[in-house]
Amino acid sequence: MSLHTTLIDAAALAVLPPGQVLIVDCRVDMADPGRGERDYREGHIPGAVFASLDHELSDLSRQALGLGRHPLPLESAFSALLSSWGWHPGLQVVCYDTQHGALAAARLWWMLRLVGAPEVAVLDGGYAAWLAAGLPVETAIPVRQPTHVERHYDLSQVVLDHETLRNASDQLVLDARAAPRYRGDIEPLDRVAGHVPGASNRPFSDNLDAQGRFKPAEVLRREFLAVLGAAKPAQVVHMCGSGVTACHNLLAMEYAGLNGARLYAPSWSGWISDPSRPIERDDTSH
Repeated sequence: MSLHTTLIDAAALAVLPPGQVLIVDCRVDMADPGRGERDYREGHIPGAVFASLDHELSDLSRQALGLGRHPLPLESAFSALLSSWGWHPGLQVVCYDTQHGALAAARLWWMLRLVGAPEVAVLDGGYAAWLAAGLPVETAIPVRQPTHVERHYDLSQVVLDHETLRNASDQLVLDARAAPRYRGDIEPLDRVAGHVPGASNRPFSDNLDAQGRFKPAEVLRREFLAVLGAAKPAQVVHMCGSGVTACHNLLAMEYAGLNGARLYAPSWSGWISDPSRPIERDDTSH
């Protein structure tokens, strides 16, 4: 079986042998934290386990450390989660949500790569694409044979230190938030509007076509190269509001063959945790 490392479509997922794939339902509603799991219990891709953005793919108890609204869980906690799913090295993982991978699916994709597990793909088009293809759903909660794995984060792929972002002149910071939030016109989630000084804007929604699927790899490559200018992919640091939707841009770049970018995991919510850090707003909007 050939392994998928960026995207997979519904038809390709449907023919994967059930014993050779771990499917993870990552649905989440930021306005209703419990909705994702309720929707999962009402129907999901057969064999899928559920991952909570707030309680499993993040550790909200660490917010006070200035790590943003969705701090990474401890390595031990993420290892325990993977063990409970029966994950082992080399196992194909497919994750999906309802936001075309923009929220927790891309986050889990990135977290697995962060622990050295590249055999992970996001379902292109999300749960809607599965339903549109007329494929089956189930309500049964799968029982998987647990494993015991201990994984560690590759810290070369992530920026956690705010000063690194402020002081490095040889990097390009790309903010994945919608343009009005980046400019500082509005801020629905965090206490201060604006962006990190010097950051450029690449809204994650620009990665998708009108049907909510990822644009072709060659189109994404051309668009990102235009944003990068003279910067190399390895000089790019992605960010967003809390280190979640920025993973969508990371995924898009990897799909386009532009490898080596990093994530500023605390993102905007972490940056503004210290009021002394500078912020920037577009002059045209004020």
